[in-house]
Amino acid sequence: MVGRKGGAVGQNGGGPVDTRAATVLAIRDDATCRVREILDRVGDKWTLAVVSELGRGSHRFTELRRAVPGISQRMLTSTLRGLERDGLVRRTVHPVVPPRVDYELTELGRTLLDTAWALMSWALEHMDQIDDARQEYDGRREYDAGRE
Repeated sequence: MVGRKGGAVGQNGGGPVDTRAATVLAIRDDATCRVREILDRVGDKWTLAVVSELGRGSHRFTELRRAVPGISQRMLTSTLRGLERDGLVRRTVHPVVPPRVDYELTELGRTLLDTAWALMSWALEHMDQIDDARQEYDGRREYDAGRE
């Protein structure tokens, strides 16, 4: 909408719209979305465990699968592909028979190690308190459900 002086005005007929603010908000929203996307990758169920294990050194796929309890072949493949796409893991295929494939952290991936280990250490340090809180919460929920 165009105002009397030729400037853009808001839908409610208010003062001129600051196009700089709209630009900043668009950039911020785009950055927020991209940050959320990256956090989804590093915060998923398996990434921290895989990154942590690769922090110990290069691994073959089967070694990595054995080292990360509970991960399926499909999930490990998917996690490694995502990490490789994001530049956190390097996949090296050696020209031997049978083919040998090694995975290792890139320099960028290594920058994630301190954070990954800090989060895992925090979880280990506080898991008993979290278990207690969950039991207390679940007990309250059961009590509340019985009162309805």
